[in-house]
Amino acid sequence: MSKNKIQRTLSRGVEQILPEKSVLEKLMQKKKIRLYLGIDPTGSLLTLGHGVALKKLQQFAELGHQVILLVGSGTVKIGDPTGRDTTRPVLTEEQIKENFKHWKKQASKILDFENIEVRYNSKWLDKLQFDDLVRLMGKVTVQQLLERDMFQKRISEGKPIFGHEIIYPLLQGYDSVAMDVDLEIGGNDQTFNMLMGRTLQRIYNNHEKFVLTTPLIPGTDGRKMSQSYHNFIALSDEPKEMFGKLMSVADEVMEQYYEIFTDEDMQEMKQFIKKDPRNAKVHLAKSIVTWLHSAKDADAAEKDFVTKFVKKEVPDEMPEFEIKKKEIGVLDLIVDVCRFANSKSEARRLIQQGGVSLDGQRIEDPNKIIHFEGGEILKVGKRKFAKIKK
Repeated sequence: MSKNKIQRTLSRGVEQILPEKSVLEKLMQKKKIRLYLGIDPTGSLLTLGHGVALKKLQQFAELGHQVILLVGSGTVKIGDPTGRDTTRPVLTEEQIKENFKHWKKQASKILDFENIEVRYNSKWLDKLQFDDLVRLMGKVTVQQLLERDMFQKRISEGKPIFGHEIIYPLLQGYDSVAMDVDLEIGGNDQTFNMLMGRTLQRIYNNHEKFVLTTPLIPGTDGRKMSQSYHNFIALSDEPKEMFGKLMSVADEVMEQYYEIFTDEDMQEMKQFIKKDPRNAKVHLAKSIVTWLHSAKDADAAEKDFVTKFVKKEVPDEMPEFEIKKKEIGVLDLIVDVCRFANSKSEARRLIQQGGVSLDGQRIEDPNKIIHFEGGEILKVGKRKFAKIKK
C-alpha cells in the first residue's frame, strides 16, 4: 500500500486518531485492517454532514482494507442520546423499516458497495440473553457511563436520564467486539461511544481497536449542520438546489469544505479563497456537485445560479401548474399545488420572512387570496419558481 496514500487518508479530513496515529499507520502498511462506520437509521435523510465520515470510509475501501458499513438496526431501538438534552423517542419496527428505504441509494453517491460490506447490528444485539447483558454491564462502572457531557448537562439542569440511554454506549461498543475490528470511524460527537468499544474490544478479544474521528461541519447558517436546524445540504438534493445551498455557506467555511470534500491542493485553495472568494466558492460548489452528481449537472447548476441570482432573471425553464379555480389562497398554492413547502406553517414562515413573491411583487399576507389571469410567476425562497396556468 502507498505510504503517501495512507498518510493522506489518516490526515486529511481527520480530527483525531486514538490512541496513536503513527501506530495505526504502521499497522496499515503491514496488513489489511477491518474497520467500520456505524449509522443509526433515526431518519431517512443523509446530509453532507454524514458525507464526511462516508467519504473517509470509502477512502479506506480504495486502499484495499476490509470495510463495513454497519446499520444500527439494534441500537436505533434505543436511540443515541448524543448531543440531546432530552430522551430520544424509541422507534417502532415500522419506523425503522421506513427509514431503511432510502439510505443506501443516498449513501451509494459516495460509497462503492462492490467493495463495502453492509451489516446490521440487530443480528447480534437481538440475540443477547439476560446473563450476556449482565456480564456486559459488569465491564464498566455507572460513573464511567455518566461521564458523557450530555449526561452531566442533564444532571446539572435537573433533567432525567433513563436507564436505556446509559447502556447505549455499551451496546454500540459491543459492535466492535462482535465484528472484532481494528478501527472504528465516526464523527467527533461519537468519541465516547467509540472509546467504549475500544475498552470492550480489549476486554473481550484482547485486541487493540483504533478510533478515528471526523469533524462536524457547519451548515448553511454557520451552526453545526443539523436537520433540526434546517441548515443542511442533503445528499439527495437536486444539483441546482445543492449548488445554491453551497453558494450560501459562509466564506469562512470554504477552507474546511475544500479539505474534506475535494482533493485540491490546500495551499493553492487557501490563496484562491483569499484572492477571489466568490469564484473559489463557485469552484467548490461545482466540485461537490460533480462528486455527488456529475460534471454536466454541475455546469447546468452553475448556469442556473447565474441566471437566477447574478443576472437577477427568471429562469427560462420552470415547472408549470394548472389552476382550474379563479382564485386560491397563497398557502394552498405553495403547499398543495406547487409543493414548495411541506406544511402551511412552513409556507407561512416563508411569507413572513419575505421569501414569497408573485410576478415580482412580494406577498406579505399569509391569508391573501390570489386571483389568476394565467401566466403568473410564483417565486418561493431563493431557488423555487413556478408558472401558473389556467
